[in-house]
Amino acid sequence: MKVVVQRVKEANCTVDKKVISSINNGYLLLVGFTQNDSIEEVKYLAKKIANLRIFEDQEGKLNKSILDMNYEILSISQFTLYGDTSKGNRPSFTKALEPKKALNLYLELSNILNKDFNIKTLNGAFGKHMDISLTNDGPVTIILESK
Repeated sequence: MKVVVQRVKEANCTVDKKVISSINNGYLLLVGFTQNDSIEEVKYLAKKIANLRIFEDQEGKLNKSILDMNYEILSISQFTLYGDTSKGNRPSFTKALEPKKALNLYLELSNILNKDFNIKTLNGAFGKHMDISLTNDGPVTIILESK
């Protein structure tokens, strides 16, 4: 499992020219799953996301988490995180988890962030063409991977 965490001032997801999800300050997550990922990887990275300290404290140091700031998350499924270009220029996506299993894990990540950590987490449209708009804050971008 890979998650690209972008600290944002705002982000939204548009499908068919309609905004379906929108947040102000918080994280835009790009979430990808690979073979053998399970709920254990989801729980591990949900905890890491919730406690990641990439917001400034009063001294300007990256010392506060999204929990400390009471901000929101926009989570976007991104199977292309597992695109492999080692054998040419056209990515192979054979390492990406099959869609039905990936959907279940993707929804579970949002459920855990919402319920266990009380972080308002909105989703994109799994399997649809989405236009993602964001204002990156910093910019601060962190890549997390499961064990």
